[in-house]
Amino acid sequence: MGRAIPNTVDPRWPAIAPDRFAQTLIHEGDDPVADVALLGLPDETGVLLNSGRPGAAQGPTAFRAALARLGTTFDAARRRPLTTRVFDAGDIEPAPGDDEAALHETHERITEAVATIHQLGMLPVCIGGGHDLTCPSVRALSRHVGGPVGGVNFDAHLDVRETVGSGMPFHRLIVEGFLDPSRHVTLGVGRFTNSREHVEWLTQRGGMLITADEALTRPDAASFSLGAAMRTGVGFVSIDLDGVDSSQAPGVSSPNPMGLSSMHANQLAALAGRHPSVRHFDIMEMSPPHDVDSRTAKVAAKLFLSFVAGVQERAS
Repeated sequence: MGRAIPNTVDPRWPAIAPDRFAQTLIHEGDDPVADVALLGLPDETGVLLNSGRPGAAQGPTAFRAALARLGTTFDAARRRPLTTRVFDAGDIEPAPGDDEAALHETHERITEAVATIHQLGMLPVCIGGGHDLTCPSVRALSRHVGGPVGGVNFDAHLDVRETVGSGMPFHRLIVEGFLDPSRHVTLGVGRFTNSREHVEWLTQRGGMLITADEALTRPDAASFSLGAAMRTGVGFVSIDLDGVDSSQAPGVSSPNPMGLSSMHANQLAALAGRHPSVRHFDIMEMSPPHDVDSRTAKVAAKLFLSFVAGVQERAS
């Protein structure tokens, strides 16, 4: 029996604590019936090509370890069980090698896997892994819906580099026509983090920037960003964990000492889950070797739970 999702291998799970949401995940089936598909992206080739610190390839395993310990099957905020059906699609098997050719081959594998998830009627949630891996995932979404999509990038960085690596995803998506820059919002931008060239490249094409400083004074920053990105069609939400302050998320590829709080990210994740136009969600750049007390992995697990709880509200 083959795997339901191509280019994947079995995920690594520890023992799951009693009464945890992770116990409800669906792990088998050629034609799985679920609301959400969880897909690990254990690759850091793009991070290393950008001279980043290694470790992001271990992100999916650390995420599952945190989810196995956190998150009951009861939503105290809504006073009801958490019943979103989640299929664990496994982890992408990266291409061998550490050069640009390997990166592009891994991207092709991800696009094929995410396209299959959409064809099966599930909403993909990807856990990375370098942020360049958002590019092939969103490419699959754009092809699935037949045109460019909108998106919210929760991130200190714009990630519009021309050079191949983890800083390239939104440049590549815009240039190749998969992402409509006029419906692209970067939330949590670092004030002194991006070059003038990159800021001008994106804003001249209609991209919207909301700095971390501005977001702190705008309680509606998350809902405004979603509204701007999804105003005329479907789209994605990508949370790069280095948009979160390093005091709360130290285990990332590029730590951010002046980021937004995990609650800002959580608000966006919950709203994204509820929004009917959000058709892809990912949590990227977790780097477990640099984490402290699994702090970042726990943040990622909580963001995932908030998103899937939001998905449940779509049908209620």
